[in-house]
Formats: sequence, structure tokens, C-alpha cells
Amino acid sequence: MRGVPARECSRTACSRPAVSSLTFVYEDSTAVLGPLSRLSEPHAYDLCREHASRMTAPRGWELLRVAGGTEASDDLVALADAVTRPPAAEPTTAPARSPRSSRDPAPREQTPARHLHVVRSPHE
Repeated sequence: MRGVPARECSRTACSRPAVSSLTFVYEDSTAVLGPLSRLSEPHAYDLCREHASRMTAPRGWELLRVAGGTEASDDLVALADAVTRPPAAEPTTAPARSPRSSRDPAPREQTPARHLHVVRSPHE
């Protein structure tokens, strides 16, 4: 792509081009280092080749390295995007309500929580 600057490594004082994205799955205590995501994500860290190769997981965590690069499957990328992005707002019809007193708190909308989990192969 012309005119689009390459993303830089997220490490302080490093201006090398990013080649990998690092995300954390807190529920599973797993750090996932994979191919550079197509879009810059606020919850991911972009790393250059050197910092990605030296990456270690925090104590008590596991580092999962996902092979790939430009040959990463579009289906896999689409699935990861669908799981990690918040759901789009869907139009809803408001149910008929009975009159409330002024002291009743307004009902809260609840968005279902969406989490990405690491699923291990039975062969590992």
C-alpha cells in the first residue's frame, strides 16, 4: 500500500517496523504472539522482529507463539476479528413499561461479554 506508513514497534525508543502483534488472554494467563494484525488495535502491542524473538511471558504465564505472517489465513484473521471486536449495536424495540417512580433507577442495558480463549490441541 502506498502512502500508508508502516506501524512501528511499541517498545519504548524502538522505531523499527513491527512484524508481530502481542495480545494477552488474561483469563487463561496466556500471552499470544502472532503475525502483525491487519489493523492497529488498542489492546495489542506491535513488536519488531528483534523484540518479538526476545519476548518472554510474565512469571506464571505461558507464551503461545502463532506461526504465520503474510500467509496467515484470511478466515483465521476474520474469525479473530469477529471474536475480539465488540458486537455492533442492534436495533431493539423497547418493551412496554409500567410507570416508574422518580426514585427508580433507569434500567441498564447489558451487553453480553465476549472473550477469546486459548484452545489447546489434544496432541500437545
